[in-house]
Amino acid sequence: MIQLAKECPGLQVSITLGDLVEAGRLLIAETKRELEQDIADSKAESYVSRVQAMQILGKGSTTLWRWKKLGYLVPVTVGAIDRYRMSDIRRIMEGGDPAAQEGDAV
Repeated sequence: MIQLAKECPGLQVSITLGDLVEAGRLLIAETKRELEQDIADSKAESYVSRVQAMQILGKGSTTLWRWKKLGYLVPVTVGAIDRYRMSDIRRIMEGGDPAAQEGDAV
């Protein structure tokens, strides 16, 4: 329909008021579902490797080690592998302190 509107901008279409209302309701419902999914996806925690964290933050390995010791950016350790929470990295990038979040005990 959008392509048709671009190709024929002067085209007139007749539609009943009931059909227009129903189309509006369907559009709102679809948009609501998409937004709810986007919100759910953004709340899902993701983890990145040490190298990815360094690239995202523009910092070196020494800085991540120091931040770990200070409790500023503490990774989740699985076996011998450190993973960093993207939510913590986002808070650092926004100027916040990731250690200030409650319930981060691992």
